[in-house]
Amino acid sequence: MDPSQQNTHAKLMTRDIHRLRPSPTEANCFSLGAISWVSRLETVGTIVSRDMAEKFLKFSIDDGIGCVTCIMWLNQLTSSYFSRFDSSTILLHSRIARRQARDIRIGAVARVRGRVGLYRGVMQITATNVVIERDPNAEILHWLECVRLGRSCYRIQS
Repeated sequence: MDPSQQNTHAKLMTRDIHRLRPSPTEANCFSLGAISWVSRLETVGTIVSRDMAEKFLKFSIDDGIGCVTCIMWLNQLTSSYFSRFDSSTILLHSRIARRQARDIRIGAVARVRGRVGLYRGVMQITATNVVIERDPNAEILHWLECVRLGRSCYRIQS
């Protein structure tokens, strides 16, 4: 993966998310069209399902073309993964995740950013940031941006 693209969130629609292909050499990297490798992405859509568990919130986003499953981890205070961070950082991550999870409601339009990955053979976004959109045009503007980027940068075939 090109280091300059490592923290870049590719703007994709669900159709393109499901068309991503795993890299044969890099873990958790995917390709599509001229996008060399994608590990993080952004999508916008309506929340159509929500399943809260103790350690995570699982929800689905529908952008009018298809759905993609998203998961937001809520176990920052008990996960060994976060033990390498200082306690104030862990507490901040936990508070932000809980606040965002509380705002995720069926029918709301949300902008989701996170890592893309395969779970049981299906593409999934591990959400790091979820913003409930207040602008009624946010979804349409995202579509237009995806079309523009698909043609000019990603060279995605329709």
